Amino acid sequence: MVGKSGFEHLKSLKDAFPGFDFIDKANSLPKWAQPRLMKAGASFYSRHSEIIMSLLGLLSLPYCYTAANGAMVLYLSELIRKQTTKRLYDTAIFVWEVMGPDAFSKDGKAYDEILKVRIMHAAVRYYTLQSDKWDNSWGVPINEEDMAGTNLSFSLIVIRGLRMLGYNVSHEDQAAFMHIWAVVGSLSGLDQDLIPENSKRAHQLDSIIKQRQFQVSKHGQELTQSLTNHILAVNKSKATANDILGLMRYLLGKEIADMLAIDAPELPAYKLTLIKTLNLLKSFKPQGDSKQSYYKAYAAFKMQNPEVSKRN
Repeated sequence: MVGKSGFEHLKSLKDAFPGFDFIDKANSLPKWAQPRLMKAGASFYSRHSEIIMSLLGLLSLPYCYTAANGAMVLYLSELIRKQTTKRLYDTAIFVWEVMGPDAFSKDGKAYDEILKVRIMHAAVRYYTLQSDKWDNSWGVPINEEDMAGTNLSFSLIVIRGLRMLGYNVSHEDQAAFMHIWAVVGSLSGLDQDLIPENSKRAHQLDSIIKQRQFQVSKHGQELTQSLTNHILAVNKSKATANDILGLMRYLLGKEIADMLAIDAPELPAYKLTLIKTLNLLKSFKPQGDSKQSYYKAYAAFKMQNPEVSKRN
């Protein structure tokens, strides 16, 4: 499969599995998709890719782990606990590929990456239900609500994190970034009714899912522990473990951080003020070529992560 474009991969799948509607339409954008907004959303990602990728680990993923029933699938699969580094890198690659400036072009990899995740979800859903470990009171594994919450954590919650860290995010940039993630969600099989049409609806949906699903769970805490162990192990900055975990507590909020058993002192106010000030200044730097920024940052990410190099 090495060397093939995403479209060639899809053609191979269509030939192997004829008559499957979700495969036949895997490279078709939803009718409501706006290429201009998608391009703007990808550009926003390019400008902030480094901090967005950090926020996925510090905020988005642990936020998901608080949804106890949804997190049970990850816990039972054991992959995120026993192959933490590989699974996190796979998630990172998915984000990099779907957020690329040419991701949805003929030579892009977005359609291919999204379909692979959709097929993987179907397989995990099937084998989880066939196992003797799943309790039907938890709902269907990887259900629509779980997928909607995950999509929000990679879009709305990321925007929330950026603002908490001092970045100036315009309403236009927020709308564009959330739009491209809405397209990703739709292609992943997310029902249209669970794709918010605007930021207000997104906040409402996030609040409802949080009320319904967030609770203390041993497996959510273990998943978080595996995640924080990885983050601390690969940390090459001057930040201490308490600084990193304290930042996670700040981003998640005391209630969720306590639910996930993230035990660390609160981040000192002067450090938080410094972070916010520096990031605010970054927000007003002149914007360079977004494509160049993306490819440069992605190349640096691959160089720092040997697992990614093996995959590619």
